[in-house]
Amino acid sequence: MDALAGSPPTAHLTVPVNAPRFTEIVSRERSRLGNFIRGQVRDAAEAEDILQDVLLEFYAATDAIEQAGAWLFRVAKNRIIDRARKKREEPLPDADGGDGRSWLEENLPDPAAGPDAAYARSVLLGSIQAALQTLPPEQRDVFMAHEIEGISFADLAAQWRVPQNTLLARKRYAVLALRLRLQAEYGDLII
Repeated sequence: MDALAGSPPTAHLTVPVNAPRFTEIVSRERSRLGNFIRGQVRDAAEAEDILQDVLLEFYAATDAIEQAGAWLFRVAKNRIIDRARKKREEPLPDADGGDGRSWLEENLPDPAAGPDAAYARSVLLGSIQAALQTLPPEQRDVFMAHEIEGISFADLAAQWRVPQNTLLARKRYAVLALRLRLQAEYGDLII
């Protein structure tokens, strides 16, 4: 009994007045709703999170909802859009990390740290070179010009007669693709 007295209070969800209605609607719509969400969201865990969020919100508002099926799908669609917007808004690191070092230099081991770091750097550079060959040419060219040759986006825009924002987007896509490929190969060792 004393052990229970020291435990933290649990959050209480009030049972809807019409709990049987909630149960009936969820059992009828859950499968269809889950399929809809999984059709829109590739990551199964994220799809399940969205489904749980929608059902929890429905649980809290069951008594006030008239067309439950339509409401569930509308809320699910809104959740999917919200998550997509959040992902799009995740900032990429600056083109160069405040101290003048490029994204590539920031993420490669420093060769001055010893022979192991120098070897790891050479292996990673080989993997990056192979990954670069898989990129579309316009992304690869921007990445190489900016990261390897050190040419600024303003200079590239003037030379190539391409808007600077287009070049920034191409570099962003290149960095994201490289990051995904290298993380698949090396796990979380690569940022």
